[in-house]
Amino acid sequence: MAGIVTYVKESFEELKNNVTWTPWAEAQRLTIVVAVFSILFSLAIWGVDTVFSRVIKAYFGLMEIKQLQNYMSEKSEIKSGMLLEL
Repeated sequence: MAGIVTYVKESFEELKNNVTWTPWAEAQRLTIVVAVFSILFSLAIWGVDTVFSRVIKAYFGLMEIKQLQNYMSEKSEIKSGMLLEL
C-alpha cells in the first residue's frame, strides 16, 4: 500500500514540476476552436444523413409504386384472361 501512495505522490510532483502546461488563455481559445468545429462537423453529417435518408425513402417509394403497378397489371391480365375464356 505504501508503494501506491509513493507512486501517487511522485506522479503529482512530476506533474507539478516537470510538465509544461499550455497557458490558460490559449487553452480556452483552443477549446472554443474544437467546439466550433465539432458543431460544424455534426451539422454537416446531419445534412448528409438527411439527404441520404430522403433519397432512400424516395427510392423505396418508387419501388413500392412499381410493385403496385405490376400487381395491378397482373390482376387485370388475369381478369381479362378469365373474360376471354368465358
